[in-house]
Amino acid sequence: MTGTRAASMHVLKLAYSSGKEMARQIFLETMAAIDVRHAMLGRIRLVGETLVAGEESIPLARPPRVIAVGKAANRMAATLHEILSGRIESGIVVSPTEPPHKLQHFRYFLGGHPYPNRGSWHAAEAALELVADLTGEDAVIYLISGGGSALFEKPLDPTISLADLIELNRLLVGCGLPIEQINVLRKHLSAVKGGRLAARAYPARQLTIFISDVPEDVPSMVASGPTMADESTVEQCYALVAQHGLASRLPASIRKHFVQRTLEETPKPGDPPFVHSRSFCLLSNRDALEVARTTAEKLGFTAEIDTGVWDADFRQVVDETLPRLRALAEKNPGHTVCLVQGGEVISPVTGPGMGGRNQAYVLYAAEKIAGQQRVVLSAGTDGRDGNSPASGALADGHTIARAKALDMDAERYLAACDSYHFFRTLGDTIETGFTDNNVRDVRLFLDFGA
Repeated sequence: MTGTRAASMHVLKLAYSSGKEMARQIFLETMAAIDVRHAMLGRIRLVGETLVAGEESIPLARPPRVIAVGKAANRMAATLHEILSGRIESGIVVSPTEPPHKLQHFRYFLGGHPYPNRGSWHAAEAALELVADLTGEDAVIYLISGGGSALFEKPLDPTISLADLIELNRLLVGCGLPIEQINVLRKHLSAVKGGRLAARAYPARQLTIFISDVPEDVPSMVASGPTMADESTVEQCYALVAQHGLASRLPASIRKHFVQRTLEETPKPGDPPFVHSRSFCLLSNRDALEVARTTAEKLGFTAEIDTGVWDADFRQVVDETLPRLRALAEKNPGHTVCLVQGGEVISPVTGPGMGGRNQAYVLYAAEKIAGQQRVVLSAGTDGRDGNSPASGALADGHTIARAKALDMDAERYLAACDSYHFFRTLGDTIETGFTDNNVRDVRLFLDFGA
């Protein structure tokens, strides 16, 4: 073995020994870079009496009404208030956490997540009241972010109770459907989703500034699209429920609409409420992935964003990702490589444990990379993964061996949906706390060579 070859191997070994720390650093620097306030101040400005958001704008002949919904609602409302120098007639903020400071002229509601609560219901009622009886001279600005589907809700059918709503959401969250299909069903049962809030505000001018936690090609799915025209149909709802055998598991007040086929259609593209309605995407999963790639490159990795569509079962995604990682490594011999992915994998709830899709993904992947010089990380940008206090986890080629030394069986933890306790025991959870943001998940695979 030549000295050069030996030195090269030594460098790779040293790099791998700190692989988990570098993966964690990439994720945390990514989170710092997609700060909501920074993005709003950089992309939204007041020009005279016109609010400009990217290439969209809305005239503000009068102080606007503002409705902020989602995990980033507190931060977005405070920053818009700053941009407008407080020139806001009235507003509503609904989020899962109390704000550091409450703004004048705003009402605040604590909504439930992942399931709606009484605050979610009251917030929706207040929003519908706030935008009632407006004119074409009025303006409404919506600040929408992830989590809004649960945080902001009122059923269209008054016979549906809050308990029924909670039962519906428990079923939808745990049944393994991708988020866009879940939101198709939510839209057609709601008085505020699927464009119905925008329809209530018509004929006012409306601007939606949103942070996307859904696939980029379906922005109307963010918070189940309360202010955007809905492309989905009642027929899709009936088909989804039939295909997945959900009807018998629905609360009676909701089941009747599928048995009797009495769902009401949502407002569609081209309908009058959307003639003077515009939308602007402030942040998306793509922004996070670009930052992660750049950060990895600064650390010395050859990095690439995997542009595949990964809203599929977490096992399938791991199995299909590893060949892509291998191909990236083979294309760059002698280099440490980083494959960056986004989206949200699907992880049906099959046990009583604590965890979420990100930690389940990493636990399954840990078995696949056991004994290899590889590292995997998956974490949610909202700071919460499933029913756990962690945002995700990370593992390397030693993880399974370390677990076995503690008499921990990875398959047993995976079957019990208890990935959180597995990784917490090993000290490999990622815990950021609530981030006041949500642009889906970030996943990293690092390969340090043989």
